[in-house]
Amino acid sequence: MAEAKIGVIGGSGLYQMEGLADVEEVRLETPFGDPSDKYVLGKLEGKPVAFLARHGVGHRVLPSELNFRANIFGFKLLGVEHIISASAVGSLKEDIHPLNVVIPDQLIDRTHGRISTFFGNGIAAHVEFSHPFCARLSKLLYEATLEAGPRAHRGGTYVCIEGPQFSTLAESELYRSWGAHVIGMTNLQEAKLAREAEMSYATLALVTDYDCWHVSHASVTVEQIIANLHKNAEAAHKIIARTVKALDLSVLSPQAHSLKNAIITQPDHIPERVKRDLAPIIGKYVK
Repeated sequence: MAEAKIGVIGGSGLYQMEGLADVEEVRLETPFGDPSDKYVLGKLEGKPVAFLARHGVGHRVLPSELNFRANIFGFKLLGVEHIISASAVGSLKEDIHPLNVVIPDQLIDRTHGRISTFFGNGIAAHVEFSHPFCARLSKLLYEATLEAGPRAHRGGTYVCIEGPQFSTLAESELYRSWGAHVIGMTNLQEAKLAREAEMSYATLALVTDYDCWHVSHASVTVEQIIANLHKNAEAAHKIIARTVKALDLSVLSPQAHSLKNAIITQPDHIPERVKRDLAPIIGKYVK
């Protein structure tokens, strides 16, 4: 099975990765169940990349139904060290327009009951998460966006809601009062799990619409949003390819040692089954 150093998660509207050469499809099993779909491996800008359609090809899986642990663990099994998440979002700021791109640097969790850790069942770990996105990878995404053409916003807070419904007007106004910039339904769990798996993670937030707070929200149709999804997907292909080209794989991910001092369970108290299941993540720290 081929390996990849870079993982790409395609969100709404981005179900395949253009420009991949030497393509191979791989279906993986994980201790946490099945990922959303097959991983598509290949070379992009001469570098090994693995692509996964977050919601499955054909968009079959709701945000609340996503097996985030399996998706991220599958990337780990493939050798991925850096994950680029392409995600459709709504804007919470007047100045962030549809078809703009945001590279967020903070997260707020408004999900309910989703599993967002590999740990438990006899092993406890607490990773540092004050800065949930990789600054190095985010910088490359921002620079690539400037080169590709869309209007780019560096930094900002992504509110992750449960969905699948969009926000009420009161909720949208609440998030705006908090100073949040964009709203989506998927990135919180991915970011936490990528950190536990010692992979860098950054989001390419592709704005499809203003959230319902905006005076024009009543005139926004599903057809317009879908049209913007397709336009954003075109931009995402260009931005991701430029980012992959610029990423120096010889430089260790800044998150490569996130677990070094995070596991607090004494090794002889960790169940052997858990050690086996989590070996790709904890193997260098727990034998």
